Amino acid sequence: MSRFPMPALTRRAFLASAAASVADAMLPVLWRSPVHAAAPQEVQLRAAPDRTRLMPGPSGEIAAWCYGGTVPGPEIRVRQGERLRVVVENGLAEETTVHWHGVRVPHAMDGVPHLTQKPIGAGERFVYEFDAVDAGTFWYHPHQRSFEQVERGLYGPLIIEEREPARVDRDVTWVLDDWRLTKSGAISEDFGNRHDIHHNGRVGNTVTINGRVPTTFAVRAGERIRLRLINAANARIFSPDFTGLQPIVIALDGQPVAPHAPDGGLVVLGPAMRADLILDMTGKPGRQVSIFDRFYEGLEYKLVDIAYSDTPLRERAPDWPLALPANPLPEPDLETASRNEVVFTGGMMGRMVAQDMGESMGPGAPGGTTRDMNSMMGGERMTQTMNSSTAWFINGIAADQARHDMKPALTLARNKNHVIAMTNATAWHHPIHLHGHSFRVISRNGQPTRHREWQDTVLVSPREKVEIAFVADNPGDWMFHCHILEHQAGGMMAVFRVA
Repeated sequence: MSRFPMPALTRRAFLASAAASVADAMLPVLWRSPVHAAAPQEVQLRAAPDRTRLMPGPSGEIAAWCYGGTVPGPEIRVRQGERLRVVVENGLAEETTVHWHGVRVPHAMDGVPHLTQKPIGAGERFVYEFDAVDAGTFWYHPHQRSFEQVERGLYGPLIIEEREPARVDRDVTWVLDDWRLTKSGAISEDFGNRHDIHHNGRVGNTVTINGRVPTTFAVRAGERIRLRLINAANARIFSPDFTGLQPIVIALDGQPVAPHAPDGGLVVLGPAMRADLILDMTGKPGRQVSIFDRFYEGLEYKLVDIAYSDTPLRERAPDWPLALPANPLPEPDLETASRNEVVFTGGMMGRMVAQDMGESMGPGAPGGTTRDMNSMMGGERMTQTMNSSTAWFINGIAADQARHDMKPALTLARNKNHVIAMTNATAWHHPIHLHGHSFRVISRNGQPTRHREWQDTVLVSPREKVEIAFVADNPGDWMFHCHILEHQAGGMMAVFRVA
């Protein structure tokens, strides 16, 4: 199947669900605001229907929903420590919000409808204001009907620059996305359909970089580039292979990490995840090399061509430092941490996987004994009779966003250390996102992680157990959910209370 754990899915079935086709074209206490000598940087952001050009030529323009008339929305850049104020105007015919993904904002600024704020009504405005506590690569998108609003084009990059950034020749952002287009070139209107919810989500048939089907990316030999990758897709997992280059990862989900080459040379990004890479352009002037996406075995495709100009910038790669300064995150103490078990179940083939795992794990495993796992699945049956779109469960409970009364699944003591052990007892991948916090990924299937990376979204493979650790220092009720947006809509969402 795949060189990464994947659900059993035939090539024909996957192509029927969504084809992968690409044309060859181109601190710590953050809720206590410091005294600011300068006025906040203010940005105007209007969400509204518009048109965008995905492909070159007269037929490349489609109807979409845009921030500021563009897809992606405008890149917002501030310096670490500055204060940002964003005035959001809703030009849609429905409610919306803006979530600042990965940014440790105060609870009231998190953009989750009915949990942190009243949704922004049609024609209304809302002002988001917060401090840029952490430097890094982040992004913004709606949390209201996100499975549709994000898919229609509502997303954009938020870059918080380090006070002492890594030295490079160019700082480049690539927002990766895919689109499900009809034969006429319009966005398919089958949002949130039952098949997508119960399977691997809405995977599109046209891949874009920064809102365009990519052609070539022009570089110069000897150039050093900081490439910020953001996966804004609803469900597609990207894994670019930088053929002939040696990418060095310097940050994940905005947070610095010990500089290292990615495993197998492939950068794996689940939906909502980000990676900052250092790319030294070591090819020869006038040459052209292709970058392929290789996550789905048998469905590899060319992402973009790198084209070297005839004039080199320098003879060899520069010998500049790679490491980024750390952000002000409190270090979790594992010895004093509480332990909390979370089990994900549901989806197509989920009962078979969960029962198999329950039998193999035995007493003391996540979810307890086989009887406990079966009890969770019994809860699934009961919930499904109430809501036909319900497909996914966290500890046996499926969230219903329409009811607006989600009770906390976990209550975590404030300023204390916590470990969350997550077991994926399903046949599908889940990029799990925790709002308001970053966490260390400390183990996978009982083995310590090599880099103990800070993240806010972690990709959990089928049948995998992942442990994360963090200090719950940001008070409030925080969303915890799968960022395959159809899985979230189908119930894979919960609330963690920090109190």
